[in-house]
Amino acid sequence: MPLDLRKIGLKALLSLPTPILRAISGGRPVWRGGRTLEPRLQYLAAASRARPTRAMPPEEARLYSREQQGILAAPAPPSVSLEALEIEGPGGLLPLRLYRPASPDPAAPLLVFAHMDGVAGALDTSDALCARLAATTRGPVLSVDYRLAPEHRFPASFDDFMAAVRWARDNLHRYAASDIAVGGESLGGGFAAAACLALKAAGEAQPARQLLIYPLLDMGGEGAAMATYADAWPLSKADVAAFVAQYLGPEANPADPRCSPLRAEDLSGLAPALIVQAGFDPTGDQPLAYARRLIDAGVPVTFRCYDNLAHGFAMFAGAVPVAEAAVREIADLAAEPDRR
Repeated sequence: MPLDLRKIGLKALLSLPTPILRAISGGRPVWRGGRTLEPRLQYLAAASRARPTRAMPPEEARLYSREQQGILAAPAPPSVSLEALEIEGPGGLLPLRLYRPASPDPAAPLLVFAHMDGVAGALDTSDALCARLAATTRGPVLSVDYRLAPEHRFPASFDDFMAAVRWARDNLHRYAASDIAVGGESLGGGFAAAACLALKAAGEAQPARQLLIYPLLDMGGEGAAMATYADAWPLSKADVAAFVAQYLGPEANPADPRCSPLRAEDLSGLAPALIVQAGFDPTGDQPLAYARRLIDAGVPVTFRCYDNLAHGFAMFAGAVPVAEAAVREIADLAAEPDRR
């Protein structure tokens, strides 16, 4: 079936009343840890469990991810223009995608953004989110097409992100931006946090802020959420383990702050943070733990938890209205410093 027809059909299905959606996706609400999963996500989870992406070869998982994104993603704001760029990166030419708002604010920073999923992700994975951030903050967003595992294991992808961060800082004059900011989803959120630590260690200036959306902050983490939400979708405990094995490989140290910033000893002096947690998320302990540690270190933090949404919820904003509302709120929060 053509992609457009599948998208129309799914939206019609997800518009059914909640009792009907519940009935066709298990018959009762999904309740874990005092939270109830949003019914449209419950249906998507029930419809997607036949073969998890962790069971697919990387190329098949990437194709599946692109197809899902095409069906479930929200449309990008039409006022935002796109530009493809390439810079010299640690592994050769590094592709970037620049999102330009129609009415840029010179006080807004240039946000360097890392998409989620270092195995199956791509620029399109966070396309609608980056466009929404550019439109709302009125600042440019630079999305990084970093190298993927298992072909390129840690720290290749993080090194690519750092190369883009430093390039953006050195080229602010091109975009009439006031400063840089860093951000990302899931693994990309971990990159943003680790970038602030790396800049501090190198004696370089901090970004204007860090935007961490359901960030993966500890590659060896085994918090309570890992047990409570072990069977969550689209990220389960087994998915986390499979991803870490592909991403790190057998010789990497999962306590390295470049992949596990939550393990860093000193978080003082880092950029102000906006941290987002998803409720149904086996890694959900990590954003709150990091927020608390940043606050204890004197770093300004804005924290939001979306209890009834799952890890990766920004990808579903085109099909799940509650996820779309959350994305809009995140973009508004990211824009707030630029409006003061």
